[in-house]
Amino acid sequence: MITPQKLQIYMSANSVISPFWKDKYERDAKKYWDIFYKRHKDKFFKDRHYLDKEWGHYFTSQGAGRKNLLEIGCGVGNTIFPLIARYPAVFVHACDFSPRAISLVKAHNSFTEARINAFVCDLTSDDLREHIDSSSVDIVTMIFVLSAVSPDKMTLVLQNIRHVLKPNGRVLLRDYATGDLAQERFTCKDQMISENFYVRGDGTRAFYFSEEYLRDLFREDGYEVEELGLRCKQVENRSRELLMNRRWIQAVFRMPHKSGSCKELSSDESLLKEDNASEVKDNDSMEIVDEVGDDIEIDMSEGMANDMFGLSLYNDEIVDVDVDVGNLNFKIRVLPKEYQHTCKSTGLMLWESARFMASILAGNPSILEGKRVLELGCGSAGICSIIAARSADLVVTTDGDARALELLCQNIASNISPPYRDKLHQRALEWGNPDHIDNIKTINDKGFDLIIGTDVTYVSEAIVPLFTTAQSLISSDKDDGDETGAALVLCHVLRRVDEPSILSAACRHGFVLVDKWPCGSSSDLSKSVMASWFVKINFEDVLPSKALNILYFRKS
Repeated sequence: MITPQKLQIYMSANSVISPFWKDKYERDAKKYWDIFYKRHKDKFFKDRHYLDKEWGHYFTSQGAGRKNLLEIGCGVGNTIFPLIARYPAVFVHACDFSPRAISLVKAHNSFTEARINAFVCDLTSDDLREHIDSSSVDIVTMIFVLSAVSPDKMTLVLQNIRHVLKPNGRVLLRDYATGDLAQERFTCKDQMISENFYVRGDGTRAFYFSEEYLRDLFREDGYEVEELGLRCKQVENRSRELLMNRRWIQAVFRMPHKSGSCKELSSDESLLKEDNASEVKDNDSMEIVDEVGDDIEIDMSEGMANDMFGLSLYNDEIVDVDVDVGNLNFKIRVLPKEYQHTCKSTGLMLWESARFMASILAGNPSILEGKRVLELGCGSAGICSIIAARSADLVVTTDGDARALELLCQNIASNISPPYRDKLHQRALEWGNPDHIDNIKTINDKGFDLIIGTDVTYVSEAIVPLFTTAQSLISSDKDDGDETGAALVLCHVLRRVDEPSILSAACRHGFVLVDKWPCGSSSDLSKSVMASWFVKINFEDVLPSKALNILYFRKS
């Protein structure tokens, strides 16, 4: 028996997202972070009290003067408020390119303009000197923020900081390191933007630094490396019996009196200092932390949140979408397609093939009349099954993802009423799972006259289980009429699985390709099963993509 894990239709690994989505995530970076803070407000990150232990001596003012600090990517103030409480002489300039984050900082009960200058700023395009005097900042803190910047723009951030940093001023940095568990999980999905740069499930991005990369990045912009090393910890959730290895990179950089002098450093003492700083400390390398301590930053990827804490980051992102099919209108709850590269379950979205197939069914009720219909991999929308229930005798709509089925139930309840609702059944079905197949047969043991699948053919490992399941559930009744025999109809955009591979698997399971669209398999349109389907359809209205294909199979 094929295990359920192999039947999930997830994106394949190690694939870079398209230029379109890469540009979109860059262009809308501010929007995604604003949405993040809208959802979580000040409840997501813990206050960073560990900064006092790591770098406390940098925040102590020598003499009577104040210490000027610039917090880059301040978020809701998890760094700045602990610092001003601990160090009375510290004045903080706090910037973030999320307006909502800055609003939350100013709304904090500890905020005072006498201690904090909070402002919105995109460091890749806005000049810090519009808010801060040149060469006036003693310390810059960058805590898990540079990783959110596109690698090709990181140098713009460092150059911007140089304008306001005093000679001998320090940059204190902590950020994600290559080899972190979150990065390993990203490689299992289509979330890579470029090397070591990924998009999370909520649209925010994360870069994973190596020591060499970070050292070269700062050196090339005129900074001197004082400290550079890894921090490795094991985070344990004992109630869920999980142990996760997390890796961070931590560094201190100095702006020398003369720009570029760090490039001239060649003394044995300086080199030895950097070499020692780059080593991983033994007492940090295998520290085990129960649950989440104050010095642990949690990555926001969906998989990490779900596995570590049993949380889903997508609940608040579900939206209501108006879907017009013929003269019918449905309000469908789905996840926006911008999550297509990051969400573990593609079934939470509404795909073009489902819209197209639903339009065909709505315009041609004869396809369904008097039939027993099964939809495979219906996802959360289920619009083909909702349409089918208006004409068919029985409809069973299925998916293997629990979250998709939960949304599907809501969509069915809100979009279809008796008597149509009484003909529609939803069930869990992992392809090739004999228990699930037997459960479907308890609803209908005569087999199905029509089996529909939309965008269910893009993962190669799922093709054989797909046809195995269809073979087990299709009706074996024979009919001499071309229009009434039991059929399997697949509508899709060909992606990672080519058509010959699909046809080969179909043949091995006793299915014969009778027709296909476009470019029907028969040159004689009078023999085409699907030719009549498109007579009443306005393609400009219902064809969302010219890459869509339909394959029409019969049991041999």
